[in-house]
Amino acid sequence: MNFSLSNDIGIDLGTASILVYLKGKGVVLKEPSVVVVDRETNEIKAIGEEARTMIGRTPGNIVAVRPLRQGVISDYKITEQMLKYFIRKAVGKRTLRRPRICVCIPSQVTEVEKKAVVDATYAAGAREVSVIEEPLAAAIGAGIDINKPCGNMIVDIGGGTSDIAVISMGGSVVSTSIKVAGDDFDEAIVRYMRKKHSLLIGDRTAEEIKIKIGTCFEQPDVNTMEVKGRNLVTGLPKTVTFTSDEAIEALREPAMQVVDAVHNVLERTPPELAADVSDRGILLTGGGALLSGLEELIEEKTGIHTVTAEDPMTCVCKGTGKFLEYLNS
Repeated sequence: MNFSLSNDIGIDLGTASILVYLKGKGVVLKEPSVVVVDRETNEIKAIGEEARTMIGRTPGNIVAVRPLRQGVISDYKITEQMLKYFIRKAVGKRTLRRPRICVCIPSQVTEVEKKAVVDATYAAGAREVSVIEEPLAAAIGAGIDINKPCGNMIVDIGGGTSDIAVISMGGSVVSTSIKVAGDDFDEAIVRYMRKKHSLLIGDRTAEEIKIKIGTCFEQPDVNTMEVKGRNLVTGLPKTVTFTSDEAIEALREPAMQVVDAVHNVLERTPPELAADVSDRGILLTGGGALLSGLEELIEEKTGIHTVTAEDPMTCVCKGTGKFLEYLNS
């Protein structure tokens, strides 16, 4: 029986989701990085998808925690438990040896933050740990040959951070990481509903609006959606109709912050590589890249052709796993 298949694992340790890649199998697990904890006993009640369904629906002593904030560990103990759970769930009982694990991190993390990720991964049961920066992993996962002396621009928009980098010869030449991403799009919708409609909605409802009709660029058709929440004036339940035009207004600020970061990286890119990027275009990856209109907005503001990767959510995870194979080849 061959047990070696389960010995290489790539993990996309995201603020919103955790994805696990197994050598020979591809992406085998994708679950929210949420843990439900009993405050009184410090006991973990649920992890992942099961925990996500409990957000906003638990009694006072039981809280839903996101142990990763903006791409870095904010609660070490819970992250360790969560990693353990996901590794076990992905690998199952069939491994005899502890796995080799590659984890991705945002491009601008400090050494302390990087060490916290490595330590938590070792504590979760890894035999060997390597780390890779998110834009590099995203490029590999999107099928780009990063070893060529040619500039590729990657914009990886996750849940907590957006990582932008120009990659050439297997490394980031110019990069930046901003703490504006998918979660900020949700928060912008929550703020807009409160301000414009005096309606209080939860994060899950905001995410649903973003996915269904959220856009940051004018579309030919106007879409609408019924949104339920609590009226801040009367305190009673209320339903309002939200349009995609309102979504543009709500999402303009965080979307423009991403565009400004792209601009900033382009300004610092050496001329030869900037010419490559102009020819080859900008590639969007990460769950946040699925926001409607983002491609068009970046293209309009930079004048550079912009496309979204084929399966943007799994690019980083696939790249993390393939990087391990590349290291060991």
